[in-house]
Amino acid sequence: MFKKVLIANRGEIALRILRACRELNIKTVAIHSEADESAMHVRMADESVCVGPASAQSSYLNIPAIITAATITNVDAIHPGYGFLSENQRFAEIIEEHNIKFIGPNSQHIKMMGNKISARKIMKDNNVPIVPGLNDISDKNKIKQFIDRTELPIIIKAASGGGGKGMRIIKDYSELDKSINAAKLEAKKSFNDDTVYIEKFLTSPKHIEIQILSDAHGNVVTLGERDCSIQRKHQKLIEEGPSTILTQKERDHISELCRKAVLSFGYEGVGTFEFLYENHNFYFMEMNTRLQVEHPVTEMITHTDLVKQQILVASGQKLNFSQDDVKIQGHSIECRINAEHPETFIPSPGTVTQYHQPGGLGVRVDSAVYQECSIPPHYDSMIAKLITYGDTREVSIQKMKRALEEYVIIGIDTNIQLHQKIIKSDEFISGKYDINYMSRFD
Repeated sequence: MFKKVLIANRGEIALRILRACRELNIKTVAIHSEADESAMHVRMADESVCVGPASAQSSYLNIPAIITAATITNVDAIHPGYGFLSENQRFAEIIEEHNIKFIGPNSQHIKMMGNKISARKIMKDNNVPIVPGLNDISDKNKIKQFIDRTELPIIIKAASGGGGKGMRIIKDYSELDKSINAAKLEAKKSFNDDTVYIEKFLTSPKHIEIQILSDAHGNVVTLGERDCSIQRKHQKLIEEGPSTILTQKERDHISELCRKAVLSFGYEGVGTFEFLYENHNFYFMEMNTRLQVEHPVTEMITHTDLVKQQILVASGQKLNFSQDDVKIQGHSIECRINAEHPETFIPSPGTVTQYHQPGGLGVRVDSAVYQECSIPPHYDSMIAKLITYGDTREVSIQKMKRALEEYVIIGIDTNIQLHQKIIKSDEFISGKYDINYMSRFD
């Protein structure tokens, strides 16, 4: 087992990892920017190191500074959390070169799945269904042939990265050249890679993801699915599990395909297969080689501590349970609480003057916010995750309604009011919403 772990992240996920380490009797090192000097994860860690000025580029993305911090504090491993450097192949490589364990997959698997074109090929080879697409878009005749076969609309996607960057929907052939150029420029700016490809655009799918966990000894389990369809501009707002629309046969089938795919290339750690689901068909989008923001949903319905399992697997231990031991029980919902105006979505940094988080049976809050803390303007606006759990979906919804009403954050704007409206809407309650829900929401 590791003796000391450096947490290469901030906010609620840094605190979540720290707590898991503490329960495993592992010492922790927190890194922080100058803006996060008084952050909760810094206060609670056994050691802390400032890695640079406020900007993420100068601190949480500053690989030399993070490696230096790991070296001088003599850590055994580095946990990247999510975002920042969690799916950076070069970061994982450098950690490996310094004989420090990266708590995640090896750098080659990050590379394999980080490029969506190569990921699609691997999944196709393993019988995982993919969206019909065209990887090579240098030949306009091939593009036209593809459009003739699949019909418009189509979507252009960046081969690297995510978060909706480098994406363009094409509804008319005349938009093609302009949209490709715009997508390439955005992809280059965002990911330093202007490679794009084309897929058929599904008009009203669900966004379904499958959680996997595997060790270095050939053991792989799947841990149910999450519905992440409520999104704004390709950014998830609410996640829940299990799905309201999958049949048990569909659930078992797609989970087994994911399990076999992971076995085929010897993946190690947690990972998430993301699919579009429409008309009872699954279409692979990507595999995220890290912990997901929405991992608490899976933890609640499987009673499995994914962060602890991550650490145990990374330390070389075998999974202590099998697929037969995985039982999906009850229902869980997660709302992402962002420091932003609920209508304009403009970020709202500042000082939290009053703070009271909800509680009670079946209510969980993952957050590093406290009264009088400062919310810096330099990072993602998510400041908390509110998670509820109940024996049924109806109970989980009622708990979420109550918890949102109890949640008090004053001094900054938040999207709590928006979540209240969504949770009470007929479409959400029915469970039949798709990824276009927010475009219809008023």
